[in-house]
Amino acid sequence: MPVTKPFDPFRSKLLVYRAVNESPEDEAFVHSIQRDAEAQSGSSYGLLRPESMKASNEFKEHIAEKCLLGAIICLPPINDGEVAGEPVGIICLKSNPPRHAHHRWTDVSIDIAKKYRREVYEDEAIRRGLWYSFQMAGLHRVQLGVFSFNEGALKLYEKLGFKEEGRQREMMWFNGGWHDLVLYGMLEHEWREIQMKSRKEA
Repeated sequence: MPVTKPFDPFRSKLLVYRAVNESPEDEAFVHSIQRDAEAQSGSSYGLLRPESMKASNEFKEHIAEKCLLGAIICLPPINDGEVAGEPVGIICLKSNPPRHAHHRWTDVSIDIAKKYRREVYEDEAIRRGLWYSFQMAGLHRVQLGVFSFNEGALKLYEKLGFKEEGRQREMMWFNGGWHDLVLYGMLEHEWREIQMKSRKEA
């Protein structure tokens, strides 16, 4: 077994993951994510409508208090003494009720601010979410659903090693047509095999 010593689990190569704070800045940032109708159209089942501040604050409370891991994804701090730099997104690992905890699985969701969406941050944040799930939280399975018209997300999750496990056919009505929900999952041993292969290729 490798030697273990204390470390900060909330830093990855390019990003920092910090708590959601009760501050005007975090309230404004979460609202900016939630009111991005283009992004929500690719991930939300709800009938799209303009996002109110009340609804955004309810989502902010959910991230802060009801996720197994709910964090603001940030760039590294510029100045000494700061915890994190500019926020770029939000990540949530779903927390299941106690009576389901023994199944050891979670749903992962991620939102990246529009100005950073074509960067590498979504890739790295999902990788960190997988690492946290299997290495820190002791989970066995991570899953998510992707709308069949969201081709960028489909390519990303397949590149990261998620397996397509099925489809809920024509379960979503959007823009005048029916679309599938594509179900993806990754098991702990699959994640560990990916890590071992990456180390060998490095």
